Amino acid sequence: MARTFSGRQIVAVLALSMTGLAGCGESAVQPAGPGAQLTETIPGAMEHASIPGAIVGVWQDGAEPYVQAFGVRETATGDPMAPDLFMRIGSVTKTFTTTAVLQLVDQGKVGLDDPIDRYVPDVPNGDTITIRQLAAMRSGLPDYSDVVIPALPSQPQRQWTPQELLEISFSRPPLFAPGTEFDYSNTNTALLGLLVEKVSGHPLNAYIDEYIARPENLGHTSVPTDAAFPSPHAHGYTKTPDGETMDATDWNPSWGFGAGNMISTLDDLRVWVRDLATGTLVSPATQREREQFQPAPSEGTGSMYGLGVEYQNGWIGHNGNIAGYQTYAYYLPPEGKTVVMLVNTNVDPLGVWNFFAEIVKIISPDHPWPAPPS
Repeated sequence: MARTFSGRQIVAVLALSMTGLAGCGESAVQPAGPGAQLTETIPGAMEHASIPGAIVGVWQDGAEPYVQAFGVRETATGDPMAPDLFMRIGSVTKTFTTTAVLQLVDQGKVGLDDPIDRYVPDVPNGDTITIRQLAAMRSGLPDYSDVVIPALPSQPQRQWTPQELLEISFSRPPLFAPGTEFDYSNTNTALLGLLVEKVSGHPLNAYIDEYIARPENLGHTSVPTDAAFPSPHAHGYTKTPDGETMDATDWNPSWGFGAGNMISTLDDLRVWVRDLATGTLVSPATQREREQFQPAPSEGTGSMYGLGVEYQNGWIGHNGNIAGYQTYAYYLPPEGKTVVMLVNTNVDPLGVWNFFAEIVKIISPDHPWPAPPS
């Protein structure tokens, strides 16, 4: 079982972390104003949400950046979190996969309104489900994760292939006619990952590395093909169906192919989410297609979803939830503000949602984080 830490212990660990970081740049700075309020508020909010460790960064042009690590990277040892740790980023992966698709659109190799069966055979309703509908979570294909995730604790090292994952989804009837509703499904982005491979001729991990990570100088961002995890990284904690808390650090993320298996760092995500929101790697016309936001009620009160990207009351980006880790990475165009939060637990996703809402309330009172889905 994971050891819990009181707010006082989290503050103590933060103090130790900052002592060790003295002289290492922005991490050792105690900014005034919102930064001071964040440092005061976060430990108690972490305790309330049962979060062992968190890394939080806030950046705005012309302002002192706020970068702090709180709590512990491993509950068994009490080793402190640090701002430069590698973390699993879950569904933030979708922003990379859909960017790859949009690049292929810009190259004239794919059309957003092409049916998926032009590229991937044997998809139910594949002659009418479009690339656009897959990216917008409006295909109606059931989520294979409903079957895979509950089984993870009993087979954490299983190496899944995309074909195995899709077979699970395709064995069940579609939920609705393509384009008629929103339903967040990892099946959609796994299919888009296969599309990228078939059209580009590159494995998905190689494509993202060559055409997204390298041009963006994201040297600490990768698509693992197995359970390998670069060091240093935080341990991640999850809850099994019977309520036991487990260390899921080395669980194989292959089940998240194209939809949730990537690894990154706070600083890389800082760069990525702003460029994602401003369309750095795609044409202006294609970025406008990405930003055709539609209601996504399951993603929060008033939430909107475009092509692999969320719109949350002005904040553009994505969150991620994978066994042991949760990530929130967003850019706010009206204020030129970026916020990234990474935690090493997914035991209480609603608690983490509310924890992030506390951060947003401090840094942007005019653009509060929406209430969670009912």
